[in-house]
Amino acid sequence: MTDPIGSEPLRHPLGRRRFMAAMAGGFLAIPAIAEAQRAGRIPKLCFLTLDSGTAQAPSPRFEAFFKGLRDLGYVHGQTLTIEYLTASKSEEFPALAAECLRLQADIIVVSTTPAARAAKSTTRTIPIVMVALGDPVGTGLVESLARPGGNLTGMSQMTSGLAAKRLELLKEAAPRTSRVLVLSYLVDPIAPLQVKALQEAAPSLGVTLQIHDIQTPDDLSVAFSAGSRERADGLVITAESIFRAQRARVTELAARHKLPAVYPYAVFAVESGGLMAYDVTDADLHRRAATYVDKILKGAKPADLPVEQPTKFKLVINLKTAKTLGLTIPPALLARADQVIE
Repeated sequence: MTDPIGSEPLRHPLGRRRFMAAMAGGFLAIPAIAEAQRAGRIPKLCFLTLDSGTAQAPSPRFEAFFKGLRDLGYVHGQTLTIEYLTASKSEEFPALAAECLRLQADIIVVSTTPAARAAKSTTRTIPIVMVALGDPVGTGLVESLARPGGNLTGMSQMTSGLAAKRLELLKEAAPRTSRVLVLSYLVDPIAPLQVKALQEAAPSLGVTLQIHDIQTPDDLSVAFSAGSRERADGLVITAESIFRAQRARVTELAARHKLPAVYPYAVFAVESGGLMAYDVTDADLHRRAATYVDKILKGAKPADLPVEQPTKFKLVINLKTAKTLGLTIPPALLARADQVIE
């Protein structure tokens, strides 16, 4: 299985898939929505996400969510049915949200901000649970974390604040950094919020930002070439899924241009040779999102369930990449790392 975004997520035509999500070892059950039971049918959950590149099973990214449901006692086909709907690009989510209504979903789970916006615009009554979204307050999805209001709640990744933290870590790892190339997918509602946080943090860190909007994979090489002309000496990536799918290409270009970089996803450093990553522990948020589904299926109202924030973060430093860059990571920073790759 692959990540939810394919190699060219903004180009290929509609590749929507719908299938009953089933995983080894059984899947999902417990007391479901009483109204559905009285109607003599099994309640239905629609899971909306970006294309995983496979029509056979949900992306491994969401295993903790589905395992969380299994651990709560749910069994697929007995008391809960899962419809796993994928979009190849964000513009397709309104159609998928409408499909959830056609399928008579009792609850909708969303993994991206565009999916959440589409679902919320489509229904004000069906409960919506966020698996781990960037900034639901900043993007206007909820009124506040404590009192979300409406029919949407779940998990937040605190994405805007973490963008500034990553810039601080880059400056700590490479103190001479003064011109930072920023790659951002500005179509995503969480991207401008992160860019704003970076712009607010930059003056106190003594850096200037070179912001480039990445709309297609081809834009990556263009942005790095522009950064080279503008004498960029550092790199920051904002946290949109397009970059997770393109991580091999991004880290290869960073290495070619000899740019110290900090990434929003641990896999950049662990699997793709990126210098450093500061990431939310998604698995923890996904497990907790499963408990929200459970509470709602048992009768809780989304408006009464505060949006939760991450409590676990992971700093990964790749010393092999640091050596290639001729960079010595300060001992104090190494001491704080959760994982050091040597």
